[in-house]
Amino acid sequence: MVDAGLVTEPKRTIRLLLEGFPDPPALDTAVSRVILQRVSDGRDPETLRIHRASPVVAFGPLDRIAPGFADAVAAARDRGFSPVFRLAGGRAAVFHEQTLAFSWVVPDPTPRLRTRKRFQEASEIVAHALRALRVDARVGAVAGEYCPGEYSLNARDRTKLVGVGQRVVARAAHVGGVVVVGGSRRIREVLVPVNEALGIDWDPATVGSLQDEVSSITREDTVRAIVAAFADRYEPVRGTIDEATLQLARRLEPEHRAA
Repeated sequence: MVDAGLVTEPKRTIRLLLEGFPDPPALDTAVSRVILQRVSDGRDPETLRIHRASPVVAFGPLDRIAPGFADAVAAARDRGFSPVFRLAGGRAAVFHEQTLAFSWVVPDPTPRLRTRKRFQEASEIVAHALRALRVDARVGAVAGEYCPGEYSLNARDRTKLVGVGQRVVARAAHVGGVVVVGGSRRIREVLVPVNEALGIDWDPATVGSLQDEVSSITREDTVRAIVAAFADRYEPVRGTIDEATLQLARRLEPEHRAA
């Protein structure tokens, strides 16, 4: 006889994708958009994607209508960053080669009912991963941070390390963000003129990175830690992005270029 007290539910399987598509710069966003739609339609399973980003400034809906948007786009380009439109909400966020983009796409017949729960769980999982790397990671915004959010991750309540956003469609939700492994100075250098053009008041000193906290951390360390943190709750199974997804993403890519 099996002791009922020892019976546990099997872990939910999540497809794990580690592929990035940095060229052209908006293609990665288009790939994430297609995955979200396919999960919503029931054609793809729940998916966790983690990949190296290219140098982009990802603008949100409020940025597009700001009077200084054109100047912000020019400021990003002048500093070697391609301007793109982000999939989730929020203000201008920066990705570059020393950051990791992550997205967790969850099927849900009524996704708006669990928006906060997904934010909380995603932030808790990533915070757990960063603590495993010996970073004093905490959930919550710090005063004056760029692209502020309740579920940002910070170091020591002083500097922002991770931004988290969410996009909800008919039958799925995309929780995604950027983990700044290194290169915090580079983020400050581009965000100062970008946010000035957008009229956003913020404190550049709030930009941080994992390497600012523990200098030996690498992107590979961070990927392994995030996957391990998800594996504590779920069952990640490595997959690949199929050609049908890529073909549709290539058609949608121009819609995510910020001109």
